[in-house]
Amino acid sequence: MTAKLFTLFRVGELDLDNRIVIAPMCQYSAVAGCMTDWHVIHLGHLALSGAALLTIEATAVLPEGRISHGDVGLYSDETEAAMDRVLASVRRWSDMPIAIQLGHAGRKASTELPWRGGRQVDPADEHGWQTVSASTLPFMERENAPLALDREGLDRVRSAFADSAMRAARLGIDAVQIHGAHGYLLHQFLSPLSNRRDDEYGGSLENRMRFPLEIFDLVRAAFPAEKPVTMRVSGTDWAEGGWDIEQTIAFANALESRGCSAIHVSSGGLTPAQKIAVGPGYQVPLASAVKAATKMPVVAVGLITEFEQAENILQAGQADLIALARGILYDPRWPWHAAAHFGASIKAPSQYLRSQPSRYRDLFIAH
Repeated sequence: MTAKLFTLFRVGELDLDNRIVIAPMCQYSAVAGCMTDWHVIHLGHLALSGAALLTIEATAVLPEGRISHGDVGLYSDETEAAMDRVLASVRRWSDMPIAIQLGHAGRKASTELPWRGGRQVDPADEHGWQTVSASTLPFMERENAPLALDREGLDRVRSAFADSAMRAARLGIDAVQIHGAHGYLLHQFLSPLSNRRDDEYGGSLENRMRFPLEIFDLVRAAFPAEKPVTMRVSGTDWAEGGWDIEQTIAFANALESRGCSAIHVSSGGLTPAQKIAVGPGYQVPLASAVKAATKMPVVAVGLITEFEQAENILQAGQADLIALARGILYDPRWPWHAAAHFGASIKAPSQYLRSQPSRYRDLFIAH
């Protein structure tokens, strides 16, 4: 019997060879928003992993929406051309579908590269700029406070998401994921801990969901109808009085009614006060709760590292797809090893076919 992890799955009109997807992972290696040779190496080797879908890292829709000065953007002809060059190289050797995560960091923007400390960079600094958010509350005390988006600012962000979605379509990208998680701008509107507005975008749950749902509608309209548009959410802020699983389910239901193709359930990132009990599969119960309340496909992520663990999540109906992030950076052949473990077959480059261990007959399918 074939492991469920290696059964076919469809998200909208996109056919996936198995249930393993590669989550977006920031590389902080762009120059002025433009992808570099590092992205050819990074995305290229992941595109040979045998996973069913590769998702490009959080990609800013505006320059000030970048988490750091090293973040990728898709907001100009220059950033689009740079991404086009990378994608052309990757696609030359892999037919793996490619998605992109579009986002805006909001008050968590203008930071230094993680390996340089990751602190917020002052707007006056060469690598810094003024941040924006739902309200004027900074992420950390003593950080430069963001500006609350006014009508003009909201329009600018809306237009930017739609424009980036159209650029993604021109690049032939197979799916768009909108970043509504990890304390970034759309999450800042959703959570009552960061949204203190007194207009139609703040206060009630309906009001706090309004701007993220407007963004979804605009991206959905701008991206080809036959291609999936999905959303990544934080299932909880892990903080008292914050965004929680009940609100997440309400948001998921609203997205589903608008034609959302899938929802990727992560958690946290909104406040330094979060208290997370981290352990294997610690976010899976959040994905499971959303799956029980919706019909759209659900992606589980977070310390899913073992083959049987991933299979059990699928068999238990807690999620439809398993996302790998840091685990696949550590072991880029995780899907190969999982296929060998379950006696399944998986795509491998023709150049690597001779690496198949003799004890795993019929493991590899040539690209």
